[in-house]
Amino acid sequence: MGGQTDSIHGHDYFDEGLGEFIPPIHLSAMFVQLVEANKSDRGVDLKYSREENPTTRALEHALARLERGEDAIALNSGMAAVSAVLLGLLGSGDAVLMPMEMYGTTLGLARELGKFGVELRTAFPDTRSILDAIDGRVKLVMIESITNPTLRVLDVEEIAKAAHEVGAIVVVDNTIATPVLLNPLELGADLVVHSATKYLSGHNDVVAGAVIGDRERIVDLWHWRRRLGSILQPMEAFLVMRGLKTLELRVRRQCESAMAVAQFLRDHSKVAAVYYPGLNGGREASRLRGGFGGIVSFKVRGGRAEVERFLKSLKIIRPTPSFGGPESLITYPIVSASSAIPEDHRALLGIDDSLLRLSVGLEDVEDIIGDLDRALSAV
Repeated sequence: MGGQTDSIHGHDYFDEGLGEFIPPIHLSAMFVQLVEANKSDRGVDLKYSREENPTTRALEHALARLERGEDAIALNSGMAAVSAVLLGLLGSGDAVLMPMEMYGTTLGLARELGKFGVELRTAFPDTRSILDAIDGRVKLVMIESITNPTLRVLDVEEIAKAAHEVGAIVVVDNTIATPVLLNPLELGADLVVHSATKYLSGHNDVVAGAVIGDRERIVDLWHWRRRLGSILQPMEAFLVMRGLKTLELRVRRQCESAMAVAQFLRDHSKVAAVYYPGLNGGREASRLRGGFGGIVSFKVRGGRAEVERFLKSLKIIRPTPSFGGPESLITYPIVSASSAIPEDHRALLGIDDSLLRLSVGLEDVEDIIGDLDRALSAV
């Protein structure tokens, strides 16, 4: 089925007795455990909601469908998803390769794994540099399909092919692209992770994460989720499922508005640079389907003082460290997600005190542009 259909019906829930097709919220903390245990359709015991819950399981069905995977696990944050993957797949003596431009907390966690004998390697965030950094010691390659915050698009297929040649596992954070624009598993990735807090839930009111892939790896990671106690709770799972129903509609609208915003900013005298795959994404950006994402990054002429005046002058757009919801949000990366990137790497990447990341929401695009124009006039 198509993505929009899967986002509505992919949970596979139907209660024949009640004629009910909306998955209910199962708040039970435990289930009857007899000698012959109840089993979920994953084949694991259904006995305790720290391990498995029917509402959460319905969401996992939908996520697997959307990302074209065999199975999925839902977790209580995007970083819980990343943690399960890194802890579950890496051991002492392994090396993990990441672009130097990555979500800062992901980089920070990988760096902290050094205390357990895991080596973090970083490469410049373009396809060629990552390919050149892959060697026989690399156990896992983790990338973002669209990097954060300068929005470089990486060639998942080329990176997956090179990594598999040395026996490495490929994990793609697809949070910014979403399954609407890209399905990394179809391009050779082994696992996809999401901060479902962002576009998947889509309403800025849920914190959630997910991992999607083949059934064997997902069951292995299910055990890590069980041990870490990081399952997504049923109420939040229900809200993410509700958000999924409008995922494609929202993302398409946000892509359209983001292109208009990027074009406006490109021509504005107070803007020094604009980063948006639809303007400067190159060959890799052509792999995205029908849009280039809902995020636009740009540099205000000047520095921190000018950025501060700009942020204080906004009326509709909210300064906050997230993206993907109906409200337009703007982030100052050097004091937020990119603060964990080493200073010399930030300088190389162009992440400085003039850079802002704008998550374009669902407001009328004329109002978003008007708010930006008024705030830029204060700079």
